[in-house]
Amino acid sequence: MSAGPIFEQIGHNVRRMIARGGLRPGDRLPSARDLAERLGVNPNTVVHAYQQLERTGTIETRRGKGSYVCEDAAVAAMRTEMLAAAATAFANESRRLGVTREEALHTLKEVWDAGNA
Repeated sequence: MSAGPIFEQIGHNVRRMIARGGLRPGDRLPSARDLAERLGVNPNTVVHAYQQLERTGTIETRRGKGSYVCEDAAVAAMRTEMLAAAATAFANESRRLGVTREEALHTLKEVWDAGNA
């Protein structure tokens, strides 16, 4: 996981799983207790992450049944948003390093072709 509050990292990873198809609309998420145990965090941290995801319309909580990926989760929009954020970070760092657009794109292509993630 990346830097930042743990609940945000959990939310980001859930959105990433949805964007790449690892979680699909209608899929049930692990209970807050189970996920907290797997991650070694306080269950309240997972509850907070789930609440944030619910506020954004990514998941829904069904009382007594658990949390599920919303049927109308905008998967394509989520993927585009995440890709744009990564591209923005890459572009900003390239500018800070003083490299040209062409140098940055060349490096991106090399990394892509090498399969480094």
